[in-house]
Amino acid sequence: MTREFYICDDKLFCITDGVTSEITEKDTELINEILERVETYYPTAMKALNEVYEKSSRNIGYFKYLRAKRFLKCNFGDLDTSHSDDENGVFHFERIHCPLRGECKYEDVICNPTFSTRLTQAEKRVMKLYYDSDNILDIADKLYLSGHTVKNHIRASYAKLGIHSRAEFVKYAERHNLFG
Repeated sequence: MTREFYICDDKLFCITDGVTSEITEKDTELINEILERVETYYPTAMKALNEVYEKSSRNIGYFKYLRAKRFLKCNFGDLDTSHSDDENGVFHFERIHCPLRGECKYEDVICNPTFSTRLTQAEKRVMKLYYDSDNILDIADKLYLSGHTVKNHIRASYAKLGIHSRAEFVKYAERHNLFG
């Protein structure tokens, strides 16, 4: 199932399978799904959203709605022909028109957020070379590590990302634009 999110007259809408509906505070299942993905993959954005809407935090339903709406508004505000997410739950961000571009302190934090893999810096360095098709011994030489250490970083990265092969990793890295 793919969806397209957009804003019209400051209301949030979603098109799913050709059906358009307004998203309100009552759409708790969708809101919880969105927030769970933001928390998991964009923790810096979630921290900023919590900060922005802290005063509404006592009203849990409204607090969740405000954060989800802002995240969607800042990343998928325009109605277009592309999908905002895909059947794998991966967001496809849009560079939307924003009157505060260049002034907003949350630019590139809430909008266009950085994807977090939860990999350590050492794992990221190894996986970047692995993604570039280097073999384990070449990676070890380039990073001044043992082949055993490189294998451990790859194994740990696979576990954290829920993947099982180099091919899956390459697809994952491309889908999430891990290495720009």
